[in-house]
Amino acid sequence: MSETWRELLMLDHEITERVFSAAERAFAAPGGPTPGLVANVREYLVGYVDRCHNQKEERTVFALLERAGMPVEGGPLAVMLAEHARAKALVERLDAAATAFVGGDRGRLDALREALAEYAALCKDHFWKENDILYPMASRMLDEAAQASIVPGIEEVEAGVGPDTRRRYHRIADEIVKAAELEDLSYGVDRDVLAAILNTLPVELSFVDHEDRVRYFSHERSEKIFPRSRGAIGTNVRNCHPQKSVHLVERILADFKAGRHEVAEFWIDMGPRKVHIRYWPVRDRTGRYLGCLETVQDVTPIQRLTGQRRLLDDAGADGKAA
Repeated sequence: MSETWRELLMLDHEITERVFSAAERAFAAPGGPTPGLVANVREYLVGYVDRCHNQKEERTVFALLERAGMPVEGGPLAVMLAEHARAKALVERLDAAATAFVGGDRGRLDALREALAEYAALCKDHFWKENDILYPMASRMLDEAAQASIVPGIEEVEAGVGPDTRRRYHRIADEIVKAAELEDLSYGVDRDVLAAILNTLPVELSFVDHEDRVRYFSHERSEKIFPRSRGAIGTNVRNCHPQKSVHLVERILADFKAGRHEVAEFWIDMGPRKVHIRYWPVRDRTGRYLGCLETVQDVTPIQRLTGQRRLLDDAGADGKAA
């Protein structure tokens, strides 16, 4: 499935924020970052964020919004353009300090840290404004034809930077994250808290590893739609399904391992309940298959929703109608 213009630009934001987190960790280390990592950070932030990503926005979304009547003096577009200009000034400071550091001037480390901190703080706030305010506004203001022109416009800007621009810079970002040993956000959550979070979700989870063995299920101490016990752990998933459905399980797993599908879903009636069952391939950052996640949810209450309820409108703190 082709990515939309919002997905492409927001992916840039997500990857850049990971680069910031990795760089901040490396720069804060007692010995400071290696010249190689600084060179990669400089290349990504200067070459991609400033000279490519911001240009993708300005030449497509921003230009179309101006053409649709959004003023460039005063209002959201003016704020975004002003922040792009401020970001350019900050990234030029970072560029100078990084170039000197890579060239052997370790005395520029403090200036490098300061420039990165200011630039990252500005960009993170800027990305939030675009993701939550400007992009939704653009989706409402721009007609279908205008929005259809954005992805080709993005690709044109990337082509002007060089061949295979997006993949090349995303690879540099991966190298930065790996070099800084940036851990997944879940690493900062206590195991008991993480388990409680999973058991609080309104969906039941089961995980089957890459060898098709059951390794986890949630809500162990709660009433479940499909009851199971710890005896299932370590069992081949084929032994956990009726014989008549084993061929479906095998096909789903084979498709996931081969990369042919990214979801398989079913819904069934269980008495008065409508139960939604989905299977998802779990992959690491390189795309390597780690296993299959099953989610099971009673969607009956969701099907009954009508109209809308604003946060806490006509409801008490426990979420029940007042």
